[in-house]
Amino acid sequence: MRLVIYCLEGGMSMKHNFLKNILGGDSVADGGFYFGDRTKPSKADVVIVSAPWSVTADFGRGATYTPDAIIDASTGRDCYDAPTGISVAGRVATAEIDYNIQELSEHLGREAERIEHHTSADDSVVGEYVARKVAHINEGFAEMQAAIYKQTKLWAAKGKRIAVVGGDHSVAFGAVKALSEQYEEMGVLFIDAHADFCREGEVFNYSHRSIARNIVEEIPTVARLVEVGVRDISEAESKELQANSKVELFLAEKVAARRFEGESWGDICREIVGKLPKKVYVSLDIDALKIEFCNNTNAPVPGGMTFDEVVYLVKIVVESGREVVGFDISEVVSSIDDKMDALVGARLLAKMCVAML
Repeated sequence: MRLVIYCLEGGMSMKHNFLKNILGGDSVADGGFYFGDRTKPSKADVVIVSAPWSVTADFGRGATYTPDAIIDASTGRDCYDAPTGISVAGRVATAEIDYNIQELSEHLGREAERIEHHTSADDSVVGEYVARKVAHINEGFAEMQAAIYKQTKLWAAKGKRIAVVGGDHSVAFGAVKALSEQYEEMGVLFIDAHADFCREGEVFNYSHRSIARNIVEEIPTVARLVEVGVRDISEAESKELQANSKVELFLAEKVAARRFEGESWGDICREIVGKLPKKVYVSLDIDALKIEFCNNTNAPVPGGMTFDEVVYLVKIVVESGREVVGFDISEVVSSIDDKMDALVGARLLAKMCVAML
């Protein structure tokens, strides 16, 4: 048995949790299980896959420790969902967490920070040495995606619903790819403050800034990607999204204007959901929410959705007769002093598990 104690930059510290356990505090974990639930994956309906990865985050890499933070925040919480009458107790399991991903993320994240100072105005790398480093980081992304793909594929083949807890938003790719292979077509409800449709060129081909593009361009069975909550988008991204027949974009400010003019959120949600096929994967970056729900996130943007609006949108997906076949939650950054982000993330995790059940 190997004990690893991590000293963290800005996230929930495993060292902190370990010491709390030794001292008898209210720590993570009861062993490190989401909701403190020790149900085995083979016995559960939903299997939660952890992806402690954040290499290219804009403002720090605290999202590497999102799984630890959400485990901590979810432990000891009541697992009963009053509106639906569903309890997740005994129905949700924690897949084995691969902390090699976390170690690789820490190493490559430091390299990525240095490399971004050696790129030109068109985002191409400068110098042979830097080019080799970029290639090494892209290999790391491929390794992370393969690990998430493998775990997702394993449990989906056994009839389990899959939840992925990131990490930054790039962790979605492996899960979406694995689940899309189960169906003739699948849609992705992409909830994010950012369009994530950047063309990274010769730098980081699979960063969180290009995850939506990578899904659309490289996973053919994703028939439609519907973006909601976007309020930070470049001109180049906007033009490409409008020209792409597989993408539907609901800009946050345009949605807000419709609501100011009297349209209900319910009607707008039904329009959004109407763009999706019958099988739906929900990809949720926490920064889609208003800053008060995620003030520690890596790339906050003013404006945004409330917690209840996100939950209601997913509720409409289910009520429409569509099936939520999987989801991810990413970019939840917590700290020892401010656990609000983790508490919100844990609550969203529970709500999304209920949606799949």
